[in-house]
Amino acid sequence: MHDSVRDREISVEQEHLDRVYRRLEEKIHEAEFLMQDAARRGQVGTPGALAERDAQVFRAGVHLNRLNNEFEDFLFGRIDLLTGKDGKKGPDGAYTAVEPAEGAVRPDNTADIAETLHIGRIGVLDQDYTPLVIDWRAPAAAPFYRSTPVDPGRVVRRRVIRSKGRRVLGVEDDLMRPELTAYLDGDALPVIGDGALMAALGQARSHTMRDIVASIQAEQDLVIRAPAASVTYVEGGPGTGKTAVALHRAAYLLYQDRRRYAGGILIVSPTPLLVAYTEGVLPSLGEEGQVAIRAIGSLVEGSEATLYDSPAVARAKGSSRMLKVLRKAARGALELNDPPTRLRVVAFGRRLELEARELDGIRRSALGGTAPVNLLRPRARKLLLDALWERSGAAGRHSDPELAAELRSSFDEDITSEDAFIAFLDAWWPELTPAAVLDAMADERRLGRWARRILNPGEVRKVARSLRREGRTVHDIALLDELQAVLGAPARPRRKRELDPLDQLTGLEELMPVREESQRERAERLAQERVEYAHVIVDEAQDLTPMQWRMVGRRGRHATWTVVGDPAQSSWSDPDEAAEARDEALGTRPRRRFELTVNYRNPAEIAELASKVLALAMPGSVSPKAVRSTGVEPRFTVVEDTLGSTVRDEAARLLERVDGTVGVVVAMQRREEARRWLAGLGDRVVALGSLEAKGLEYDATVVVSPAEIADESPAGLRVLYVALTRATQQLTVVSADRDEPDAAGVPDLLRD
Repeated sequence: MHDSVRDREISVEQEHLDRVYRRLEEKIHEAEFLMQDAARRGQVGTPGALAERDAQVFRAGVHLNRLNNEFEDFLFGRIDLLTGKDGKKGPDGAYTAVEPAEGAVRPDNTADIAETLHIGRIGVLDQDYTPLVIDWRAPAAAPFYRSTPVDPGRVVRRRVIRSKGRRVLGVEDDLMRPELTAYLDGDALPVIGDGALMAALGQARSHTMRDIVASIQAEQDLVIRAPAASVTYVEGGPGTGKTAVALHRAAYLLYQDRRRYAGGILIVSPTPLLVAYTEGVLPSLGEEGQVAIRAIGSLVEGSEATLYDSPAVARAKGSSRMLKVLRKAARGALELNDPPTRLRVVAFGRRLELEARELDGIRRSALGGTAPVNLLRPRARKLLLDALWERSGAAGRHSDPELAAELRSSFDEDITSEDAFIAFLDAWWPELTPAAVLDAMADERRLGRWARRILNPGEVRKVARSLRREGRTVHDIALLDELQAVLGAPARPRRKRELDPLDQLTGLEELMPVREESQRERAERLAQERVEYAHVIVDEAQDLTPMQWRMVGRRGRHATWTVVGDPAQSSWSDPDEAAEARDEALGTRPRRRFELTVNYRNPAEIAELASKVLALAMPGSVSPKAVRSTGVEPRFTVVEDTLGSTVRDEAARLLERVDGTVGVVVAMQRREEARRWLAGLGDRVVALGSLEAKGLEYDATVVVSPAEIADESPAGLRVLYVALTRATQQLTVVSADRDEPDAAGVPDLLRD
């Protein structure tokens, strides 16, 4: 009987989904017609017609692209509602009332369903503008996420619909008013399944993140829909959905105020792995092009870093002390490559010279300004000309100011056109690049002069050595960005316009049959060219160093912000220094704070084990509460033959027990070694360093030598806490001798 009710309810939702897709096909035909109509308008060669054509093509193209996307779970939710207090309809055709009307529930605890709303990835209206699907970001959809049995509002039943393509696969219901007997079209309202959230949590993971649009919980929805003014700060422990909330918030802000965020939204992630894991979420939510997801090592155009420094080098490079070092290095780099010590030119028939002492004085005077070094070159050029003018003795030839000014102008023109002066200036005040200055810092003696009383000799040696190796590290990217600000980009002469101005006004240079780039390609290109954004979302913010905060801050000078993090998971050794840099980047904007308190990722058995490390890492901190228990305790094993063979055997064992992915987390220096251990096991298993695990999740996890991870940096215990909280189903801990395991294989760090 139960199966027949389930089948009947699936058929009901299938009928509605069929109706939605028929309407989508009509909308696709309308968009195609608009595209064809726009092409015909292009044949009318007036500027007005061409401008109208371009705008129409753009709008129709975006609309057609969205309609043609085949989403998994396009239609994913439904809410059945009581009559509302007020009968006003919103712009999407749904009633806006949150609370039920008086009399909506009869004295005998029965009620009629007054309105049913289906929730999906984009809104769909029928020909009469009645909503077939409500966009998940619309105000009318909020009760789908916020309703709870404690505070149900108008919602009687919340249903999650699982579909693939155009086929409904199943439904799961949550009853918000279990005490109520509700009727829909005269029949009692059926309830199917054991709860949508638990069904979603049990699904197997892949190597890419799924959106949580069908299972957003009330406290997450409050963050996603929070007003964007100033700074929204979100804290939450492992598994609370911080990253997913950040991505859904980006999609919501664009939906809510697209014009305001036309300047783009930047999402900063700590690692390329997390970028790859999350980048598919926004298109599935109906948004792409306006949002740039960048790893912290990819924020500087033309530079991309995936290498990591040792903890000691990272602490030096990431510290705000490096700002003073870089400023000294930018000025000191002017003296690289043996600059000339004498200037000789000919003017008014006389040979004029400036010696080394005078040139040094001029350089010091020019560098006394606060402008970036490359932008001080015109100042240095003028000071050179002033010194040569004084040396020439021509200043007293004319008492008439106009004649004196004319003579000086003629003198400057003669000097600056001389090849000798041009060559001298290029060699004496060269145009500096961030990469060249950073390369110069690889010389230990030179860096020692620039970093005197700022870095200690050991730090100087380690930093210089790290800069000599091939390839930039993640921390180098922030130094390059700071150097770009310290040096400044020299002014470039304007390029001559290649097209006729009339062509630019009319757009006649565009040929309709040839489209050089798609709308998506154009949006991605524009996103890559942006250096400032309208909204900045920082994921795993607790890991940013002071220098990285300065880099991110430059991209959001006029932005609103969402900052997502968890102090207990910080891998940076000096959180107070980072907090000071963060506050400087965010400025005086008011803060609005939220806290996520529920762990949806880890079973209680894994969460309890991880809490033992949290107590050591940050005494007094409270772990987020796990919402489920699987009955499967973490497994402990000790190295028997070799570390590699033991880890491989445990990974293979877990691959047989879970349907999804297995992550093997090792100390950073073992990353390449671990990948060799796992060779041939297939693409469901992945090896990653402890710092790369942040934000990721796997069905099962193998954590290798907790002591080795804990000892690799001053923040090692917090990094270990992260490693232990990646699994959604099963966790295995492999102990080596360093872990001092007991008879049961439990390492010293994880014992009671």
